[in-house]
Amino acid sequence: MVRLPLTPAEVERGQLLGALLRRARGERSMLDVALAADVSPETLRKIESGRVATPAFPTVAAIAQVLGLSLDDVWDRISRGAEGAAPGGAGTPDRLAS
Repeated sequence: MVRLPLTPAEVERGQLLGALLRRARGERSMLDVALAADVSPETLRKIESGRVATPAFPTVAAIAQVLGLSLDDVWDRISRGAEGAAPGGAGTPDRLAS
């Protein structure tokens, strides 16, 4: 399977998602959060660092649940930030994960 290059908006959303999850994790260890979400600590590290800009939806949902975040709130926060870079911020809905 050939993966298409990420758009600048997807890269920015990935960075915003990572920063949001890092802040929400607070003092909790990456290991504790990853294990509670049933993802590997390496996966969580890559998401938090923005290296995985478009993580799978179930992964984001599991991490958000462990951190007590609403998926609606997560999407609102990361899409608002990414749209701020686009003229007008209007257009077709963007995907959270591919």
